[in-house]
Amino acid sequence: MKATPTLRGAARVRVGRQTAGRSGKGVSVVTGLPLSGQELEALATELKKLCGAGGAVKDGNIEIQGDHRDRLVQELVRRGYEAKRSGG
Repeated sequence: MKATPTLRGAARVRVGRQTAGRSGKGVSVVTGLPLSGQELEALATELKKLCGAGGAVKDGNIEIQGDHRDRLVQELVRRGYEAKRSGG
C-alpha cells in the first residue's frame, strides 16, 4: 500500500547527517517519512542502491552510510515527498 501524494506533501521529510556514536564516520539520515515498516524497508533498499552504499532502517528513520544528502533530497522530491536538507 502506497501513501497518497497529499499525505506525502504534508509530511516533513528531512535529510541530515550524523556522526555521533559512529567513530566519526558520517551517515545520511532520512527522518519524517510517513511509511509503514515494510514500505520503509523497501524505500531504504532503493535509496541504498541509488547511493551505492550500505545502510539500515532504525527507529523509523533510514540511515545511509556516507554523505549523500543532496542525492537523497533530489530523489525524494522526485518521488513526491516534500524533502529538505537539514543541518550544516
